Amino acid sequence: MGAGPGQPSPPDASPEARPQGAGSLPPALSQGVEVSAEDWRLTPPPVRALILRVLAEWAEAQEELAGLRSRLEELEERLRTDSHNSSKPPSSDPPSSPGARAPEGRPRGQRKPGGQPGHAGKSRPLVPPEEVAEFVDCGPPARCECGGSVAPSGQEPQRHQVWDLPPQKAQVTEYRLLAGQCTDCGRSYTGTLPPGVPLGMLGPRAMAVVALLSGKFHLSKRNVEEILADLFGLPLGLGTISNTEARVEAALQKPVEEAKAFVQAQGVVHMDETGWKQAGQKRWMWTALTSAVAVFAIRASRGAKVVAELLGEAFRGFLVSDRWSAYNRLAAACRQLCWSHLKRDFARIAERAGASAAIGTQLLEATSTLFRLWHNFRAGPLSRAALQEAMLPVRQQVHALLDQGAHCGHPKTQRTCQRILKLAPALWTFVDHPGVEPTNNAAERAIRPAVWWRQASFGTQSDQGNAFVESLLTVSTTCRLQARNVLDLLVQAIQAHLTVRPGPSLLPTLSAENKP
Repeated sequence: MGAGPGQPSPPDASPEARPQGAGSLPPALSQGVEVSAEDWRLTPPPVRALILRVLAEWAEAQEELAGLRSRLEELEERLRTDSHNSSKPPSSDPPSSPGARAPEGRPRGQRKPGGQPGHAGKSRPLVPPEEVAEFVDCGPPARCECGGSVAPSGQEPQRHQVWDLPPQKAQVTEYRLLAGQCTDCGRSYTGTLPPGVPLGMLGPRAMAVVALLSGKFHLSKRNVEEILADLFGLPLGLGTISNTEARVEAALQKPVEEAKAFVQAQGVVHMDETGWKQAGQKRWMWTALTSAVAVFAIRASRGAKVVAELLGEAFRGFLVSDRWSAYNRLAAACRQLCWSHLKRDFARIAERAGASAAIGTQLLEATSTLFRLWHNFRAGPLSRAALQEAMLPVRQQVHALLDQGAHCGHPKTQRTCQRILKLAPALWTFVDHPGVEPTNNAAERAIRPAVWWRQASFGTQSDQGNAFVESLLTVSTTCRLQARNVLDLLVQAIQAHLTVRPGPSLLPTLSAENKP
């Protein structure tokens, strides 16, 4: 039936918008709308066309609204992102974030600064008399307030020790190369520098201090120049500092290579990576460490080939890391996922709407139980066998919740839970294998100085600069792990390099590492 005079023609947009035959209802009207086939047949074609167009527009609006709701949820989740539910550092948290809020029951700002009531105080022990440079006896007054004379009581004196730094000035040694001549043939000779004397202006200790200020404390070259001039009266140019860094890196090559080989031979290794810059180009700072030795590497890749390089192709131990895909080159049974990272994943799931909230909340509760059991095990009340038995219900609960999350209907929650389930054996390695920790906190602490260095210097400018950063981070972090003096080790390494003799080692003397 065509349109009457003065009536608009039905739209010819889509099959849904075309007029339906008599007695045939469009899908949108046949579901939940009380319109009989006879009423629809009797509806004038222009009205039918209008209804169909409105229904089509309504369907498009519903689809657009669903997309906007999804986008709004994504933006709100991004606004809620902070250190408690992502890998962002705590320093980036806004005041409104959960980590920045005061504990419940105490308004912010009401706790007094300093040690709190019940806190065990600390005092510095006095050094023994043989280490004291000078003794000054401070006698009592000669007369009492009553007018009598004060005589020695024979009691042990009270001891008060004051630490101070003596004034220092750089010591200059001049080597005079004397000339000589043969009395028979007239051939000329000149004296040579003794073994161990550097060709540059700095001696071993001065070179070590330059490397320490630049490499461990991350001072800029200009700050190193100024602090050495202020403290020691040592005049240096920026070029001398750069050359010194290169010489120190050369002196550290052998102990650093030994440290890399040592890490590859251990039974438990932690790994982590963070961003870096070289001449403005994107790079990655990697660390691989054990309980006593850490190594660092700057590479252009964040991929599995760097994992293979640092661990070695023959690695047979356990790797503790986050869920970054580069670590998937190792079988899940040989890995331990970081539960601190998982806890942040679960926190994000708990903050979503719908079924995600309940699943995430229960996963967080299971994680708290896991850490409580682990701390009891570390403190001694629980044995390994008791830990394994107590973890069984926790393991079952976590796997059941992850399976629920993998089918909950929320795309992000499903994706996260599915990816974790693919690595399920790597969740519980710490329960069964000695030496394996449930978190990767050790690697995150070790790589934090690299982040500070990057923020202060904006990275490096050359491959030589990369080599210096890698070496100094390896040495300083390893010395911290072993409670060794990094300046002493640097001096020994430089002296050994200058005299072409074996230098100090970064390997622990009594290794407590767990062999595979």
